[in-house]
Amino acid sequence: MPILDRIDIALLEELSRDGALSQRELASRVGLSQNSCWRRLTRLQQDGVLKGTRAEIDLAALGLDLTVFVMIRTRHHSDEWSRKFRTHVEALPQVLDFYRIGGDWDYLVKAATQGVAGYDSFYQSLIRGFDLERVTGYFAMETILRRPPQLSAL
Repeated sequence: MPILDRIDIALLEELSRDGALSQRELASRVGLSQNSCWRRLTRLQQDGVLKGTRAEIDLAALGLDLTVFVMIRTRHHSDEWSRKFRTHVEALPQVLDFYRIGGDWDYLVKAATQGVAGYDSFYQSLIRGFDLERVTGYFAMETILRRPPQLSAL
């Protein structure tokens, strides 16, 4: 695990708030020269800490107005079955996040759909061809908090 100092953490926090910052602005915000900033960003990328820049997209503005958390329990746990299921789920365009989890459930899928009808279509695609013990969808009524990690608090 790479060792991060307070400047590395400040760089990461600034980028997590606004990944489109110019290197000049980023350097200014954390009190570095542009060259020092570039060297630190390069090191963070090489260490695998910084993995690119993404834009935050308002999914509702695109008609994807329903966020669903889908809990999945299966009777199957072989490597072959798991590989096939993972490949299947990763190919579904509605999937935003996909986790293998511990506890009473085996998998958690976060998906964005066009309303309940879109969720039903997604659900049918999700289960097609797989013997799943239980699938339960939880619909997000409101996003209360969505933020980047607060690294300085760690």
